[in-house]
Amino acid sequence: MSADGRRVVVTGIGVVAPGSMGREGFWDMITAGRTATRRITFFDASRFRSQVAAEVDFDGRLLGLTAQEVHRNDRFVQMAMVAADEAVADSGLPIGSDSPDAPDPDRVGVTLGSAVGATMRLEQEYVSVSDAGRHWLVDPRYASRFLAHALVPSCGATELAVRFGAHGPATVVSTGCTSGIDSIGYGSQLIEDGDADVVVAGASDAPISPISMACFDTIRATTDNNADPEHASKPFDARRNGFVMGEGAAVLILEELEHARRRGAEVYCEVTGYASRCNAFHMTGLKPDGTEMAEAVGQALDQGRIDPSEVGYVNAHGSGTKQNDRHETAAVHKSLGSAADRVAMSSIKSMVGHSLGAIGSIEVAATALAVQRGVLPPTANYEVPDPECDLDYVPKVAREQKVDVAVSVGSGFGGFQSAIVLAAPSRRTE
Repeated sequence: MSADGRRVVVTGIGVVAPGSMGREGFWDMITAGRTATRRITFFDASRFRSQVAAEVDFDGRLLGLTAQEVHRNDRFVQMAMVAADEAVADSGLPIGSDSPDAPDPDRVGVTLGSAVGATMRLEQEYVSVSDAGRHWLVDPRYASRFLAHALVPSCGATELAVRFGAHGPATVVSTGCTSGIDSIGYGSQLIEDGDADVVVAGASDAPISPISMACFDTIRATTDNNADPEHASKPFDARRNGFVMGEGAAVLILEELEHARRRGAEVYCEVTGYASRCNAFHMTGLKPDGTEMAEAVGQALDQGRIDPSEVGYVNAHGSGTKQNDRHETAAVHKSLGSAADRVAMSSIKSMVGHSLGAIGSIEVAATALAVQRGVLPPTANYEVPDPECDLDYVPKVAREQKVDVAVSVGSGFGGFQSAIVLAAPSRRTE
């Protein structure tokens, strides 16, 4: 919470995720423990070590985008726009409209996270201008007029700002796989600092393309369990052997508490703290002790003056790699102390895969819904315990449990470690 008492709440949620469409479809899927991991259909993946992914059945035209919006924007921008439309409608805020109830456009901001931006568009364009790689000197005549948009990562935030007439801060956050948490954390800080009253915050990524799959194949970060794709993502399970690539988007409407109260808005939860650290250790490696993630969790709890014993749920990064799950388990032990043995912790990547920068926002959306609805999504495919991962991972079946305080954590290549704390509105009434 800021020094002058400005508090931040979530009043709208929009989700585009594998295996479902929209916030309610997403929630129904993850609480049912259904997996959306399948063999890749976007391209011929037979040459790749990992041939599985969590794809979104997405058609922008069918979801309300115009033909021109689809034509000029990469898939990741289109998914962000659809998720943002749902979040704004859910909030009941007539952002960008002529309504007298619309917020001051100068007080509306945008923060959009993405790890790899317009990867699909750039790769498709290169195939066109090089004639599928046949020519070293590419022919620009075959490039789209909107190729420049795809090159600039700010295209997503720009589209959302224009869409909702947001004249406040518009920011792109690209911190690898913590981008989704960081964009929401930064958006909440804009409100706390008085730079905005409303922020459209979230993340989007569409990385299921040959170049992205090749990058993760090279370092063997993705699973090679191609024979059983529905059960390929196994966070915290002793049999885990890498993550499943995913895609998607989630957008949250963040609002200053008094601003929300004045209009009688329904509140999902309060954002009480956010922190990020870097281990400065290795581009892709993690130290097993989890110190930096633990520090991020500790600082985020301190910001809201929350004791570790109050935490009822941790939404895990839970990628399903050997080192991440071990590192994250250690971080929870270190940050929560004796309370770690009682806390429930689960990874929705077991169901929707790892959509790089987008997954953090998708996980924050899941955490907000868990706080509001008193249901914890499970870790699907968790069957064989690993002695080095010794927490309660809510195996396979969702759990009804009242949660006043929840933490969502993320870990990203480059050493980024982030944590955000969400609390039930009833926890504090003043």
